[in-house]
Amino acid sequence: MAREIYETKRKALKINLNEEIYGTFAEIGAGQEVARNFFNAGAASGTIAKTISAYDMAFSDAIYGAEDSGRYVSQSRLRKMLEHEYELLAERLIGEKYSNKRLFAFANTVAAINFNKTNDPHGWMGIRFQHETGSVPNEIIFHVRLLDSDNLLQQKVLGILGVNLVFAAYYYTRDVQTMIESLADNLSPGSVEIDLVKVSGPVFRDVNERLINLYLIAKGYSKAAIFNPEGRAYQSKDFLYKKDIMILRTKYRQKSNPNFDLFNLAVDQFKRNVGIKGDNLVVMIEVLMSNVLDQTPQFTPEDLQYFAERAEYLCSTGNHILVSNFTRNHYLAEYLSQFKPRNVGISTNISNLRNIFNSKQYTKGNYTDELLAYVSGLFSKNVKLYAYPYLNKQHNQIVTTANMPVSDEARPLFEFLVRNKYIIDIENYDARYVKTV
Repeated sequence: MAREIYETKRKALKINLNEEIYGTFAEIGAGQEVARNFFNAGAASGTIAKTISAYDMAFSDAIYGAEDSGRYVSQSRLRKMLEHEYELLAERLIGEKYSNKRLFAFANTVAAINFNKTNDPHGWMGIRFQHETGSVPNEIIFHVRLLDSDNLLQQKVLGILGVNLVFAAYYYTRDVQTMIESLADNLSPGSVEIDLVKVSGPVFRDVNERLINLYLIAKGYSKAAIFNPEGRAYQSKDFLYKKDIMILRTKYRQKSNPNFDLFNLAVDQFKRNVGIKGDNLVVMIEVLMSNVLDQTPQFTPEDLQYFAERAEYLCSTGNHILVSNFTRNHYLAEYLSQFKPRNVGISTNISNLRNIFNSKQYTKGNYTDELLAYVSGLFSKNVKLYAYPYLNKQHNQIVTTANMPVSDEARPLFEFLVRNKYIIDIENYDARYVKTV
């Protein structure tokens, strides 16, 4: 049975009328949009112990401490806000009057779109809350990108998101998929992107963080999720900003394991070609989710579990993992470009290029337009393709850029890309490690 989606005002009022739920709202950036929704709903005195908005950096630092990074819209700042405000609640709300309360501290720190529309609107939002009276607190935090081009619309979105989060914390934590889905209740499609969710505390003891963040992709709330070798989720911009990035692309339910022998050669070649030194290099293995989403509109728990297990296995190899829905290389390149990388290398089997430069793979009459869109979207983003060979078993021949089948219409463009080293063959490989496709 479909879940009933409550209107934002009804959610806020239901929280306000629950005599057990009581806490603080601390908001930086774009106004006190979340607290305003609870005030407008009525009966807010039953829910709100305090609201605060420390906009000036001097006041913010005095209350929550300075940020070493100098960034106030950050996960670090959000966690300091949650910790400080929750500690004040526990310290000050004592006695019989508060003995039946389930306390919470809500916080957000947001950069909404500026007057000149030159910034990247985004924010961090979270809640620390008791699921039972007197219990150890739990925590939900997430990162959001604001996609509307109007400041007032972004403020409205933030208010709705905040209400959804508080409501989810108290009514949906027993069903994590519903909890994630509900964060976008009453929001217009395309208004936000939620690209990271992290949870902790006793109510989430059995929750798999990989599954949560993979579910964001399955629901279309995010385009990608990044996990470190320990399986913990990263916020993409924090991890990738101005890095040298090398990615090996793999597919859903790929029959064989990634070709690490050739990939390691590609990484070494990438480092030499662009002169990478120090620790600025990020190496990731991508697992493509989009083909199963195309095949199975109703994404099953079994599919999600497979991706979690696949990500866990690849993490166990000591690699960072990117799970995405980018069907084409240029979609991946466009996604990475928002993080202003220094250099990007994408390692892929040359058989994938064989399909791209084959006119029979495209709708008749649209081939040149689609191919040019692909090339422009990919190689205008400071990207190089490192193509590893495959074995044509029928002819017992190793295929590289030198002998790859290419349609006549596309050959001049393909040769231009190879000659100018936009497409690069992996060198010095051992033929024993070249696989069939």
